[in-house]
Amino acid sequence: MLPIFRRVAIIGKYQRSAGGAMPENSREIIDCIARFVAEQGCEPALEAETAQLLDLHAYPTLDIEGIGRQCDLCLVVGGDGTMLGVGRRLASHGTPLVGINQGRLGFITDIPLDSYRAALEPILHGDYEEDVRPLMHACVMRGSECVFEALALNDVVVNRGSTSGMVELRIEVDGVFVANQRADGLIVASPTGSTAYALSAGGPMLHPALPGWVLVPIAPHTLSNRPIVLSDATQVAIEVVAGRDISANFDMQSLASLQHGDRILVRRSAHRVCFLHPRGWSYFATLRKKLRWNEGGS
Repeated sequence: MLPIFRRVAIIGKYQRSAGGAMPENSREIIDCIARFVAEQGCEPALEAETAQLLDLHAYPTLDIEGIGRQCDLCLVVGGDGTMLGVGRRLASHGTPLVGINQGRLGFITDIPLDSYRAALEPILHGDYEEDVRPLMHACVMRGSECVFEALALNDVVVNRGSTSGMVELRIEVDGVFVANQRADGLIVASPTGSTAYALSAGGPMLHPALPGWVLVPIAPHTLSNRPIVLSDATQVAIEVVAGRDISANFDMQSLASLQHGDRILVRRSAHRVCFLHPRGWSYFATLRKKLRWNEGGS
């Protein structure tokens, strides 16, 4: 049986240690995955930086744009942080992603490294669960000028510096005033991001099929300021009214030193990220494992 994905890209996220050495077995892991992909009848290609860092030159290499243009599938070897970055960069190309996790099970990198062969073989031949996640588009307006613009898969966070006091933020939804909030900050989270920082700050978990966002204040001065679930068809505007050392974070992308009067505008992006999971994958099973819920039976 021929695979349905002709050309498959492989991306690994590996950081050199202070002494310049690569983590143990990194080169062997990526090489084994590439050889397995080839054995299934696909054409493997390595992301250029991955190939360079690991000194792997037996396969064609492509940059991210090249992967988006030329590859039918992308395997991401790492953790959820790596997947977030790759997902944002490939979203405009619609390239589906599969996550192989080297450490603990991730929310979106859900295939354990030690069982990737059994999980990947049916996926490469068309047997998988498709999981499409929306992206957020955010920009920082300073007067009439956009000074920063980014996509986010998890969340947009406006918060105070580590040594400063509370910030005051004015919040609007579709141009309608909601509230002025004094807090350590505010999170606008997608369903994907609702199990990240927003959950730690007391927000609800949103099922990924819901077309919604959640606004979660971080340590609000007034305890009646509670999380609010919104439709993701709305535009959220957050204006910096008061405070010092305020920053905005878009997943792991940051803009420090926001000024009073800056407005952070958040809307639904035209792009989405498509994750492929092994057949039988369950969002609730992932929650049970990651959050260590008592399963209470079979």
